[in-house]
Amino acid sequence: MKKSVIGFPRIGKDRELKSAAESYFSGKLTENDLLNTARALRSEHWKIQKTAGIDFIPSNDFSFYDNMLDTAVLFNAVPKRYKELELNPLEEYFAMARGYQGDKGDVKALAMKKWYNTNYHYLVAEIEDSTEIKLTGSKPFDEFLEAKSQGILTKPVVIGIYTFLKLARLTGAKTGADIESSLISAYKSFLERFSSIGAQWLQFDEPSLVMDMTEEDTALFTRLYAAILSSKGALKILLQTYFGDIRDCYAKAVSLSFDGIGLDFTEGRRTEALIAGGFPADKILFAGIINGKNIWKNNYKATLDKLTEIRRFAEDIVLSTSCSLLHVPYTLESETDLAASRKKHFAFAREKLTELSDLSEIISSDEPFKHPKYLENAEVFAEKRGGEDARVQEKTGSLKESDFIRLPPFAEREKAQKEKLRLPPLATTTIGSFPQTADVRSNRAAFRAGKISEEEYTAFNKKKIAECIALQEKIGLDVIVHGEFERNDMVEYFGENLNGFLFTKKAWVQSYGTRCVKPPIIWGDISRTRPITVGYSVYAQSLTNKPVKGMLTGPVTILSWSFPREDIPLNESTLQIALAIREEVLDLEKNGIKVIQIDEAALREKLPLRKSDWHSEYLNWVIPAFRLVHSGVKAETQIHTHMCYSEFTDIIPDIDAMDADVISFEASRSDLLIIDALKAANFKTEVGPGVYDIHSPRIPSVEEIKTALLKMLEKLPKEKLWVNPDCGLKTRGEKETVPSLENLAAAAKEVRGK
Repeated sequence: MKKSVIGFPRIGKDRELKSAAESYFSGKLTENDLLNTARALRSEHWKIQKTAGIDFIPSNDFSFYDNMLDTAVLFNAVPKRYKELELNPLEEYFAMARGYQGDKGDVKALAMKKWYNTNYHYLVAEIEDSTEIKLTGSKPFDEFLEAKSQGILTKPVVIGIYTFLKLARLTGAKTGADIESSLISAYKSFLERFSSIGAQWLQFDEPSLVMDMTEEDTALFTRLYAAILSSKGALKILLQTYFGDIRDCYAKAVSLSFDGIGLDFTEGRRTEALIAGGFPADKILFAGIINGKNIWKNNYKATLDKLTEIRRFAEDIVLSTSCSLLHVPYTLESETDLAASRKKHFAFAREKLTELSDLSEIISSDEPFKHPKYLENAEVFAEKRGGEDARVQEKTGSLKESDFIRLPPFAEREKAQKEKLRLPPLATTTIGSFPQTADVRSNRAAFRAGKISEEEYTAFNKKKIAECIALQEKIGLDVIVHGEFERNDMVEYFGENLNGFLFTKKAWVQSYGTRCVKPPIIWGDISRTRPITVGYSVYAQSLTNKPVKGMLTGPVTILSWSFPREDIPLNESTLQIALAIREEVLDLEKNGIKVIQIDEAALREKLPLRKSDWHSEYLNWVIPAFRLVHSGVKAETQIHTHMCYSEFTDIIPDIDAMDADVISFEASRSDLLIIDALKAANFKTEVGPGVYDIHSPRIPSVEEIKTALLKMLEKLPKEKLWVNPDCGLKTRGEKETVPSLENLAAAAKEVRGK
């Protein structure tokens, strides 16, 4: 069987792309240096896949920032405000991604949202009424020819027309129907250009097909591709789907003149049933049987059993990853500190290439179940993995309904907290973290390497905390944070202080742009044996009379931003984490911390992609899990939570049901659209919609923040409104953080005066 990869990680084995891009942003590297790094990485990644025997190697899966942004630029969907800056193409591209503030102007970045049910963020293409949709970019063609010059004929990849149209934001009076014909024409030109330079296959990524689709959606998908495919000529077109099954449009998809259809057999619960109902003999099935979103080794027996069933209904099959390998780390080779007894259970991106080759070899052999590679794999799965803790299982098993309910009701708590905290209207705060400067990272690295003692490490952190408290008091913030200088990552830090987790050395995964995270691995049952944050929080509170927030990460986010076990129900692992964080909450309260923030940045991203599954498979257990964390605190203890770049408007009642006292949201990049949803839902919880975007280096002016606040106050009562950035400040530099917060505090003060 032939093998295909939907996409490969682009950051490099040692995050070379991140380093080069950030050096370019700071002026340490030239544009040519950055382009050379990119070429070297692409070449290396193509060769790795070729050496692994991959038959369908993708190109154009590389990106300096995001593939949706690349597609927007490809088809001239560049808003006027960026063109007016008159920058060169790469500078304009990064202005769209990061915003721009300089001698040529001051513009915000494009909105950022979560990519379906992953922790990857994409940039939302904006299409204005004046936008002329047409093929203008050359990146996909340049990279195809680049690979071809190295003797590698790739399968170019692009975001499909239906998904692009569904995810793009039309900012004027025009509707999707108004731009449909020009978008079709642009995609046709795309096909024709590839046909002229010798491509054989093109891959159109259409993850939006796994979402709920109306009859109108299905008709749109059919209409778009019926038009585009008429221009394919000798080109072969792969319709690639992932993150679920395409039950709503399967019949239409297989009736169109695609040459291959990529289906997800990992997350697609109904995919096998769909092909059992009929799969055309004239099409190739690209079967997504290698999980592209988790790091556990593939169980060859289970996969071979599945392939045996699939082969009953499809004659021509290509083995494939279930989605792009962008969502898993680069290679296990870098994990020199991981014990072999545990390492053998995992497969990162490069190892997943080997799994594809192994399965192809095994299934093509005369006796698959006697093949050495099959037997070696079977040995791993025959072993008992371990990690069970009877005490933890007993705790979760004995939970009662009352454990998930906080008393007294919100209205009484709100009154008690206002009397206790005595905060002004439009209280100002930050989300938690402060810039992780070079000295902070050096201190942590020195401690991990054993070069300094724990006392020296702690003393440095306390010095930074004292400076951070003093800075916030000088700025005039009302609720202060300690800065989180001891934390490498909001999830990894807690995992390191809980039982049941494993940690990696270089297992980085791209979250957005140059931001990479290193998710811990859930190995066994999870528990807390000692306080985690209490010491630093108590120290910070001792330095000020203003309330200092205790900063915690919630159970859903810890689970979502880790690699979970596949043999333990997610709700069971979440409850274990919730009990551990609950113990920390109660310890913070006992030690005098009056405000505690429990971040659930990832709550929305793991929502099932189909609405019919929202409550039955997710919300019915994640909302109670959050309530379990804080249900034991006193009425006057104020519980905050925070949520990041996602579509919240459709689950506002469920977020209110989390029963926090204050919830902060990302709102700045989405033009405060969430405010209308909050008002419409009669949202009871106090809210802090982000007034400026921290993922951009630009500094918001006092007037800009005042304008945002006044817009919020048109729809939200001043008693309910908090003033804060839209996310933590860890990734920002001090040179933009301090003036931004000064402007935030000044704007709040001026608006209060009105």
